[in-house]
Amino acid sequence: MAVSVGRSAGVAAGLVTAYYLLPLDWHGEDVTALALAGGLLATGLFFGWELWLIKRSPWPRLKAAEAVAATVALYLVLFASGYYLLERAAPGSFNEPLSRTDALYFTLTTFTTVGFGDIVALSQTGRVLVMCQMTCTLLIVGLAVRVLGAAVRAGLRRRGRDTPR
Repeated sequence: MAVSVGRSAGVAAGLVTAYYLLPLDWHGEDVTALALAGGLLATGLFFGWELWLIKRSPWPRLKAAEAVAATVALYLVLFASGYYLLERAAPGSFNEPLSRTDALYFTLTTFTTVGFGDIVALSQTGRVLVMCQMTCTLLIVGLAVRVLGAAVRAGLRRRGRDTPR
């Protein structure tokens, strides 16, 4: 179990480190939209790959927890990058200029539905992006619970157990 927690923390730390260190200097709302769409597709493919691994894992419950942690971390970094890139491509999209930390903070407050209101989207593109995150969050939560549960059951059946404990 400690290895699983360590891997999950390592993946999240690696993604956040990459978010802060990789150059994010693309210009244009179109490029930002395409990058975000590609990132969401990549997140979906990553999640599918994780499901495949869960079904074949000798420890499907732990693998499912790892999959959720990694997928959510990737999803959050992806939207933070999208908000950051949007503010760089179209300054004034938010009520204040966004640093990378501001964009990650805004992403987390939106994801957790806290929404303090200190940072708000002002542009139509920004609002659409926030609505996309809200919708994707609902889909991720609902789909992840259902699909991960099914993958764990399949993994347990594969190991010879009929019912999860």
